[in-house]
Amino acid sequence: MRLLALDTATECCSAALLVDDRLLTREAELVRGHAERILPMVDELLGEAGMSLRALDAIAFGRGPGSFTGVRLAASVTQGLAFGAGLGVVPVSDLRALAQRVFDDDGHVTRALVCNDARMQEVYWGCFERGSAGLAVERTAERVGPAGSVQLPPGWSDAAGVGRGLAAYPVLKALAGVVVRGEWDRLLPRAAEVARLALPELAAGRLLDPEAAIPVYLRDDVARPPT
Repeated sequence: MRLLALDTATECCSAALLVDDRLLTREAELVRGHAERILPMVDELLGEAGMSLRALDAIAFGRGPGSFTGVRLAASVTQGLAFGAGLGVVPVSDLRALAQRVFDDDGHVTRALVCNDARMQEVYWGCFERGSAGLAVERTAERVGPAGSVQLPPGWSDAAGVGRGLAAYPVLKALAGVVVRGEWDRLLPRAAEVARLALPELAAGRLLDPEAAIPVYLRDDVARPPT
């Protein structure tokens, strides 16, 4: 199977190309300029693999939550590429992708609280468990809110605290049952994990039409200050 994945929801601008068991990646941490970098990354990957866009089976993208412009960029680029090449698309949660990153990095981690900085004194957050084949499964609905609104599901303990929301709001590291090790509070979602999570959807034929590449913002009004 041949799958292209894109993610621009956070400071990490990344693309990944999965061709059978071979994974090629490009990524850069940027304050801005994702729009100028993402398509050259795609071109580089396709060139390295010696294949055209039309040779792909699908395109996956990080559908958010994340930066308003970043999430919209990934969705619009995915739509354009998919329309042009006649491909289906797979949207993947950026919070789930970040949970997958820590699950893949540490085989002992089975639960994760993911908190990404949402600015405006809020975090995007969700809780995930390691499921079958080691893939992250959503345990609670994804939400946006102040750090004080974050909580683990009843009975949870030893949950990995992951994402830059924990670095921005250290009170989250003090939550009972949350464990933060190494660089977990510096990690960002990447296209590599977006591809990994999209692969079962592709294998099962669960592809969406390009027009269904819709961003997920969580925050209904990005201009509204918290009350």
